[in-house]
Amino acid sequence: MPTSNNNQAARSYQKQFRELMQAVFRSQAYFRDFFSGEIEALDGVQHNETAFYVKTSDIPVVVGDAYDKGSDVAFGSGTGSSTRFGDRTEIIYQDTPVPYTWEWVFHEGIDRHTVNNNFESAIADRLDLQAQAKIKQFNAAHSKFISSVAEHTETLSGYENDPVLALFNSLDEYYTNIEAIGMKVAKVNAKLYNAIVDHPLTTSAKSSSANIDQNRILTFKDFAVEKIPDAQLQSEEVAYTYIAGVGKAFTGINTARSIESEDFDGRALQGAGKAGEFILEDNKKAVSKVVLGTPEG
Repeated sequence: MPTSNNNQAARSYQKQFRELMQAVFRSQAYFRDFFSGEIEALDGVQHNETAFYVKTSDIPVVVGDAYDKGSDVAFGSGTGSSTRFGDRTEIIYQDTPVPYTWEWVFHEGIDRHTVNNNFESAIADRLDLQAQAKIKQFNAAHSKFISSVAEHTETLSGYENDPVLALFNSLDEYYTNIEAIGMKVAKVNAKLYNAIVDHPLTTSAKSSSANIDQNRILTFKDFAVEKIPDAQLQSEEVAYTYIAGVGKAFTGINTARSIESEDFDGRALQGAGKAGEFILEDNKKAVSKVVLGTPEG
């Protein structure tokens, strides 16, 4: 696991920690499908504010009214000075900087006199546990991010059958009307999840994907439904819905190392990095949040 020169005072574990975080993210990140199932992790990054640049284009696609077949368009007197395809729009991609928005650290010590385990095994175990701890931080940050970028909000007036059905009918109409393309996902709290599973529409007679014995449902009103803890939703919010893969999550590892300590007979295990999230402005309309309350009127 350490670098090839084991006689150095510090040993770097950046590559190993990056791979651990990516693996844990795939299995333990609640909102991984929002970010296409992956987190972009870079090791050995410099201390700067920009994570990377993404190429975007704000120029809309222009659709002409008709193909011009005029005798003097592209032919005759219009040769070399006209086109039958209509006006040409130049496509220019802009480099948009994406900043880091928050940081993470860890600082532990492994004393040879008290660790009661192989030194390298202890380091490997702690890196694995730290990777899991960092994914918990990512979950919290991603929940805040999704809530903050959601351009559409729905209100659930109660967990009874009619309000739940009305909510998902309204969400389905919204995503249809914005012509969203892709898999629709609904991350819901436990109470709303149980209300969906117990809903009269989720019966075998209606060829539902619900399994009452296992308290499990795959889809409801064309949404892939997944239950998440209440703590993974912001205050007063009971669900997030979105098109899978609309955002990007990333982290940069400044350091992940062990170094001999002067304070005890052993090594300090230290790590520090930055992280952030990104979504195109046009994609924000594909993100919705559901709040609990009484609709106006």
